[in-house]
Amino acid sequence: MKELIVRTSQRDQFINITREVQQAVAESGVQDGVCTVFVPHTTAGITINENADPDVVADILYALDKAVPWASLYYRHGEGNTAAHVKASMMGSSTHVIVRNGRLQLGTWQAIYFCEFDGPRSRKVWVTVT
Repeated sequence: MKELIVRTSQRDQFINITREVQQAVAESGVQDGVCTVFVPHTTAGITINENADPDVVADILYALDKAVPWASLYYRHGEGNTAAHVKASMMGSSTHVIVRNGRLQLGTWQAIYFCEFDGPRSRKVWVTVT
């Protein structure tokens, strides 16, 4: 297992970690298998989406904010970060990518994104390759 450290600078932010995950795959020596990327945090997530147009990430963050606003009179969680927990659950805490010939098998426009919803913080991402 490889642990990545991701430092975020905003409350809501997507960070492309594809290069770091590919490096972990290369270091593993596995040629054909599956790479699992896991985020051990309840207010952050992981997703795969387009990497060619940064407006896609901006649009996703906008849509998430519209669907789950930061503040609501109906939230009960005492820490005040209910929206971050909900958004993290929507994104999910892990993803799997096929590895073939030592390379992540992502589509032409795909990238792996760490999703921050309660930043800025220093976060962990765990990567395993089997």
